[in-house]
Amino acid sequence: MFFDPIYFVFIGPGLLLSLWASFRVKSAFNKYSKVRSARGLSGAEAAQEMLDYAGITDVKIVPTHGMLSDHYNPINKTLALSEEVFRSNSIAAIGVATHEAGHAIQHARNYAPLWVRSALVPTANIGSSVGYIVMALGLGFASANMVLFGAVLFSAVLLFQIVTLPVEFDATSRAKILVVEHGIITAQEREGMDRVLNAAALTYVAAAISTFLTLLYFLMRAGLLGGRRD
Repeated sequence: MFFDPIYFVFIGPGLLLSLWASFRVKSAFNKYSKVRSARGLSGAEAAQEMLDYAGITDVKIVPTHGMLSDHYNPINKTLALSEEVFRSNSIAAIGVATHEAGHAIQHARNYAPLWVRSALVPTANIGSSVGYIVMALGLGFASANMVLFGAVLFSAVLLFQIVTLPVEFDATSRAKILVVEHGIITAQEREGMDRVLNAAALTYVAAAISTFLTLLYFLMRAGLLGGRRD
């Protein structure tokens, strides 16, 4: 099964979409990381202004290592920005930083999908690490029941990714509106920010599609969706 050409037929579209999405993110970020915002706010300052306008005073903004490793942690209410975003005053940095601030606002406003996603993290981690292996072993041992059990575990990953989509889209939408509304950047500057965030959103779509196609492959090859093992 490790050399099954049908496997690559299934995952090929998702893989290509993921590569394209990754290219778009890097391309857009690199382009607009060279464009300075008119106000000259750094990513950290822009995120702080968004939090201030939202009346959020208990979220700490800190720098972190790793390119585009930016994230919001609802457990300790920490908004971690990669060093190139934390200190940079570029349109790209402001876009990424305010998007993460959008997650902090979601948390403060009890945005339901964010809570659902957080609750799914443990099962998604198990599904990611165990589900694929169980499905693969199921095909190897010609056990449809084992494949089905692995698929149930792996489905937690897909569910997590599906729930992630509205969470990410909503955070981006909040950032796009608030940065102009509060004068963090101008309406004209937001065009560059939109390109960076829209490209980033596509990576989440690509991930969900890739996971779905992987799940579909194993179910089909096990004969659980009308397919048949050779």
